Amino acid sequence: MRLLHTMLRVVDLQKSLAFYTGVLGMKLLRSADYPEGKFTLAFVGFQDEADAAVIELTHNWGVESYELGTAYGHIAIAVDDAFAACEKIKALGGKVVREAGAMKHGNTVIAFVEDPDGYKIELIQKK
Repeated sequence: MRLLHTMLRVVDLQKSLAFYTGVLGMKLLRSADYPEGKFTLAFVGFQDEADAAVIELTHNWGVESYELGTAYGHIAIAVDDAFAACEKIKALGGKVVREAGAMKHGNTVIAFVEDPDGYKIELIQKK
């Protein structure tokens, strides 16, 4: 077994694609419209689906908002330099909600950013 993808429901697919590809640097791997079901699926990732887990962005046509709930935590991405990644993300219009620094009760350097729908993405600096 292996992890294939994580699915996130998004309100504005184009805004979400711009964030995940333009701000975080992922690639749009594939996308398909399902007119009978009134939804679109777009898969993004840093590597091909055959090689790594990816994110499935699900856009349900006509849905204007979602409640994120309290059970969902975040997606984590490894970065070489969390401080530089935060600066780049901000320069590209992304929202940093926790600047890079040591995690509470530890010394791993982390940061948090937020996508257009409010989903949190943790940046973890490689040691």
